[in-house]
Amino acid sequence: MNKTKYLSNIFITTSAKSAFTIVELLVVIVVIGILATITIVSYTGISSKATISSLQSDLNNAKKQLNLYYVDNGAYPASLSSNCPVGPNDARYCLKPSSGTTFDYSNLGFPTSPQGFALKATKNSTNYIISNTTAPISANPSLSCPTGFIPVPGSITYGTIDFCVMKYEAKQVGVTTTPISQVAGTPWVSIDQPTAITNSQNVAGCTGCHLITEAEWLTIAQNVLSVASNWDNGAGVHAVGTGYIYSGHNDNVPANTLDADANDNNGYYGTGNVSPSNQRRTLTLTNGEVIWDFAGNVWEWTSGNITTNQPGIIGAGLGWREWTAITNIGSIYPNPSPTATGIAGASSWNSSQGVGTIYSNSDNIVLKRYFCGGSFSNVSNYTGVLALNIEHGFDTYVNAGFRVAR
Repeated sequence: MNKTKYLSNIFITTSAKSAFTIVELLVVIVVIGILATITIVSYTGISSKATISSLQSDLNNAKKQLNLYYVDNGAYPASLSSNCPVGPNDARYCLKPSSGTTFDYSNLGFPTSPQGFALKATKNSTNYIISNTTAPISANPSLSCPTGFIPVPGSITYGTIDFCVMKYEAKQVGVTTTPISQVAGTPWVSIDQPTAITNSQNVAGCTGCHLITEAEWLTIAQNVLSVASNWDNGAGVHAVGTGYIYSGHNDNVPANTLDADANDNNGYYGTGNVSPSNQRRTLTLTNGEVIWDFAGNVWEWTSGNITTNQPGIIGAGLGWREWTAITNIGSIYPNPSPTATGIAGASSWNSSQGVGTIYSNSDNIVLKRYFCGGSFSNVSNYTGVLALNIEHGFDTYVNAGFRVAR
């Protein structure tokens, strides 16, 4: 046999036996892809857990520093500068976040002698928050809201994380103690705050449902106040702080509570008014969600209460007052005034801007509870998203209802 031909045959035979078929190559590529995916997912999971652990550690250490500062100064810092306490300054208690972590601090609306704080830590788009009374918790939890509820972005100003709230004021169907958020029916009223607290836990299929807190109410108020479309100057201009923010059904015409409408674009439903008018019953949040009757229709209980040191004017007794007239800031935490929202120009807002007024008594020494927003029977200057009534204690009120959050 020709030697050259023989070697050639061997080469051809060997090459043919060692080559991969297309099917084999595809199998290898798929296997490599699966392994790569597993590796990436595993790495992402490990990295995410490491980030969360780092944030929680940073916040716990920061809380210890802030509590030590409180012991020495009788108050938490008014603010932080380069992560060091200001008001009074004390570099001994500077916070030390780990690499890549940033802090966002809130004095809960009290620039002098804060008795509480909230601190948010952010790293790689992950956010955790802590307060003087809570442990670290995700500031942006995955929300799946109950039927009839809408999601609300949290606020570092008030120390809140993302939460769900009833889109409509709580309704009662029949004699049940289970509140429901729905279009049909007028609000559940003539209920005292303790009963509202108890019944708020009965929402069907809702673990963790509770009567809306003062901090949650203020979070929604701050949010809707920051949205230009909620403001109207009566001439087609919509800008924050220009004209008035819509304050719902509050002119006593008709002289009764109203049900809602399934069409969120029909915000004047039942009021007999049309645009432009401050009677619009719908407000839009920054996430595009719409909430009904957050001001007007009926007063709404929040979970707060106070015995002494209400916001007001010491020595002046009980009365309706503009927020701009308040000389005693009081000790409600978080601070319920327009100034505390931090929105530009808010410190000068009063009933002319539709934010509402406050009914309080700085000289009071008995327990009183909060309800907010105003009712259909109030003239418009009393009603608004920051309207606050601290007149009632253990009694019911015919025009007071409630709203549930989770």
